[in-house]
Order: sequence, then structure tokens, then C-alpha cells
Amino acid sequence: MIDMIPGNEVERKSLAIIDSEAGNHGFNDEQWPVVRRMIHTVADFSIMEFVRFCNQPISKGIAAMQRNAPIISDSNMIKSGISVARLEKINAAYSRQSIMCRVAESDVYEQADLNKLPRAVYNMRSLKESINQGIVCIGNSPMALWEVIRLIKEEGIQPSLLIAMPVGFVNVVETKELVKELSIPYILMDGRRGGSTLVVAALNAIAIMALEQE
Repeated sequence: MIDMIPGNEVERKSLAIIDSEAGNHGFNDEQWPVVRRMIHTVADFSIMEFVRFCNQPISKGIAAMQRNAPIISDSNMIKSGISVARLEKINAAYSRQSIMCRVAESDVYEQADLNKLPRAVYNMRSLKESINQGIVCIGNSPMALWEVIRLIKEEGIQPSLLIAMPVGFVNVVETKELVKELSIPYILMDGRRGGSTLVVAALNAIAIMALEQE
């Protein structure tokens, strides 16, 4: 028989199952809630092998949310998936407009067409002022990640947190390897795997931890 229970109880039981089945995963108490949320999103324990944390990304991410840092994404799917209601509880100044993605804007289209480069590049380039000290979420395009890396290395832009999880087969592994050269706080999904849903899960997990600190 199907166990008809409320949604919040389903989530609680799901997270408990993940805890019991994950085994000796090697993540610390700060990292595990993020990875656990990611597993919950895709029901796939094998992603644990590919998640990397570097330069205190969770504490830096929480601090960024507490000061209403802008959130920059490479896809509108990420923008739609992030819980604004939760962000507002962390800092009342947050709104849907705090989450920025210009990939579908006409000027981004025009620049991409003129220069024969992906729109993802000009989306990030047009938002570089917000990327500086902002939270950057890449779950789709490796070229968006490449542009963020270029902004960091060549223009001195410093995100407070980079969640780097582009997915695919072309330029994906190569750009992720470049992330490992950065000194900024980042959460990385190594290899070809990734996706917007995993980015959203990671960011929402950090927001939940920010609320638990209050």
C-alpha cells in the first residue's frame, strides 16, 4: 500500500533514508547537508564522488545571503527554482529581482550574434558588477563558467561564492578543471555531471543552514 503522508514528512523520511544509506561519505557536518539535498533532488548516491568544497564556501555563502548579496545564474531555470521566500527570511531586502539572469535579453542576443559567441558569455559579462561579491550559480553552460573564470582572473572580479555545476560533453570537464585554480569559495560538481536542479538544491541547502543559525 502507498504510504499517504504530508509532504514535509516525506522530505523528513527521505533525508533520514539518505543518512542511513550514505555510509561513510567523508563530508563534514557543514558539507553534508548540502550534499544530502543534492542526493535528495536526483535520488542518486553516486554524485557524492564528484562534489568538491573549497575555501569555506558554505560559511561564505551564508554571510553573503545575510548581507543580501545578488544571485547570478546562467539559466532562468535556476532563477525559478531558488526559494525567494526563504531568502527573504534571511534578509528582508531579497526579492525575485535579486536573482539575475539576462540570457534571454535582447542586448545579450545581439552581442552573441555579432561576436559569434554563446549568449551565456554575454549574460555573465553584462552582470559582472553584480558578480563581484555576489553568489554565482552555473548549472547549464560551461561557457558561462569560462566567462566567470575570465572575469576573476583578468578583471579582478571576486564572487563571494561560486556554485559550478555545468553539465554536458563539450568544454565541461576543461572549465571545471580551471575552477580548481581559483582561490575564491566554490562548490564544484566534478566531471561531466551537473545541472540546474543540483545547483538549486545546493543553494537552497545553504539558505536553510543560514536560517538555522538565527
